[in-house]
Amino acid sequence: MYTNESCNLIEHHQNCMKNGRPDSGYLYWRWNPRGCELPKFNPRKFLDHMRNKSFAFIGDSISRNHVQSLLCILSQVEPAVEIYHDKEYRSKIWKFPSHNFTLSVIWTPFLIKATIFEDMDGVSSSETQLHLDTLDTLWTKQYDSFDFVMIGGGKWFLKTAIYHENNTVSGCHYCPGKNLTELGFDYAYRKAIGLVFDFFMKSSHKATIFFRTTTPDHFENGEWFSGGYCNRTVPFKEGQIELIDIDSIMRGIELEEFAKATSLGSDKAAAKLKLLDTTFLSLLRPDGHPGPYRQYQPFAKDKNAKVQNDCLHWCLPGPIDSWNDIVMEVLVNA
Repeated sequence: MYTNESCNLIEHHQNCMKNGRPDSGYLYWRWNPRGCELPKFNPRKFLDHMRNKSFAFIGDSISRNHVQSLLCILSQVEPAVEIYHDKEYRSKIWKFPSHNFTLSVIWTPFLIKATIFEDMDGVSSSETQLHLDTLDTLWTKQYDSFDFVMIGGGKWFLKTAIYHENNTVSGCHYCPGKNLTELGFDYAYRKAIGLVFDFFMKSSHKATIFFRTTTPDHFENGEWFSGGYCNRTVPFKEGQIELIDIDSIMRGIELEEFAKATSLGSDKAAAKLKLLDTTFLSLLRPDGHPGPYRQYQPFAKDKNAKVQNDCLHWCLPGPIDSWNDIVMEVLVNA
């Protein structure tokens, strides 16, 4: 539907084509559910559906990755006009003038109140301070202006963090030498997701909300900081790979808290909260990541060069485009 040449909204580190990735098979695989034919995303139909509406993507860099994919597809019908960006260009707002459609991305990697001491290269100077009983007002204050919301998180909860509850330190995750109770990332993630769902269910503003489940990475033989890589060029077949414990725990928390929220909420509120479970779809696509091609021609000077790989985010164009097929189908049939 687009290429790196037809879409000027692809960020450098996800522009696998321009950065010299030699294979192209990852562009042509597409998810399709059993028992039905999932139509290909129709940007004109989507924009017509979104006329005079607003859609916000809320969360971490996976949310930003998703909104970039959507922008590239929609730009085939109408170019997006950027009308706002924050200081670090992480949160942005675009307008599609002829449809009066507003598309936003709000960068809030924890979804809850957090003080983060990390630069743009991911280097931390101190532990993150997480307030487990307070949502991030960056998105909650804007919620009433949104008709549709795509929200999700996950991976940032694995970072070292000090936990605060009731205005006091209650514990931490991975903080040796701090003389604090190790509560674990799962404790904090459950608190955060429960708080998010509770906010949606109790809000008088009833937007249509998609909660996107956690996205697994595909690092092999190490992590992003220890030489891990992803050099596969075809998808896995079902049964060839299983979720690692961390992703399984996260998805379990998401499904449990989603079920709890929708069972306790009113039928009308529950009908507006939808689960976009992309975890197992994503698990089968180790071929769709930038890998070393998050930078321009990484092996141009040295074929054995050691480079940092990206095995979490997605190339654009790439597998994430098919997430929009699912979103469109849900919107049309809602």
